Amino acid sequence: MNKVIFMFLILLFNTNIYTQESNIRYINADIFPVLGKATENTLTRYERLPDSLQQMISPILWNLGCNSAGLAVRFRSNSSTIAAKWEVREDVTLNIMTSTAIKGLDLYCLNEDGKWLFAGSGHPQGKSNQAILATDMLPKEREFMLYLSLYDGITSLAIGIDSLASIKQPQIDSPKQTKPIVFYGTSIMQGGCASRPGMAHTNILERWFNRECINLGFRGNGLLDPEIAEVMAGVDASLFILDFLPNATAKHVKERADLFYSIIRSKHPDVPILFTETIFVRSTFNEQWKKEIQERNKALQSFFNSLKRRNEKNIYYLSAKDIIGHDGEATVDGVHFTDLGFMRYAEVLYPILKKLIE
Repeated sequence: MNKVIFMFLILLFNTNIYTQESNIRYINADIFPVLGKATENTLTRYERLPDSLQQMISPILWNLGCNSAGLAVRFRSNSSTIAAKWEVREDVTLNIMTSTAIKGLDLYCLNEDGKWLFAGSGHPQGKSNQAILATDMLPKEREFMLYLSLYDGITSLAIGIDSLASIKQPQIDSPKQTKPIVFYGTSIMQGGCASRPGMAHTNILERWFNRECINLGFRGNGLLDPEIAEVMAGVDASLFILDFLPNATAKHVKERADLFYSIIRSKHPDVPILFTETIFVRSTFNEQWKKEIQERNKALQSFFNSLKRRNEKNIYYLSAKDIIGHDGEATVDGVHFTDLGFMRYAEVLYPILKKLIE
């Protein structure tokens, strides 16, 4: 008897899914604005680097630029259900990061008080994906923001709504796209290892500031490539955050930091630039890593002091001492942040960035 009941519930569940899907129509997301791009001159819509760099930078860095970290699609709809169909480039899997964060989607809705609230996630099944993100909502006009995958690239995206519902361009400028905040960094900056796309700290800060944030984090390749500095310099930014030490060694800092900084500063003489130290929780007991992190931070301090000595203005420095707390509980592997780590980092950065922007 229990087996019969179980099979009936499974059948009922699948029938409900089928009924929902049959009442959904899909619209190509290419007609809606995308936030988080440093340039529109990309080979495909959901990439981060200009097509001109394809033959100029390493293949690894180029492929990472095809990841859609920090990108978000904005739209407005009165649908009671929001769904999505999407395809990813590589179908990446990692043993320390959820598939939803790597190649899934995150839906946020603008509340009446002007705050973005989480509405649902799109959990991937592989390269080709289809999911209901939110359902059984009151059918009224709402502003939506759909965060894209952090560690894989989106090659196609369609948004699903009720068959009789409408979908249109956003009517509210939120997050504001003028004077974005530009972040440069490593795998942590790219979002490793948040549980879902909306929990990367750049996306958290984008919602808190109501201001577009551009994520130029490249896992394993935050190595101060001057070509990336040129991309950053092309953005009419309110603030630049340079957080490269999880990848860049002391040698990298000594050899490359000055050129990287100078490229940005030459085009933005008055925009604040914040340098951030790094901390690895694994260095608490690992003496080799402790020495390595100390050397990297010392090299950055030395470079920053050299900028001060030559009278560079609007430069700022953030110690890593307090950025993710002191209990050792904010990483997945002693290096990459969990949601707790990203939230703590965002809470540290918020008042600093707010002051610099103002």
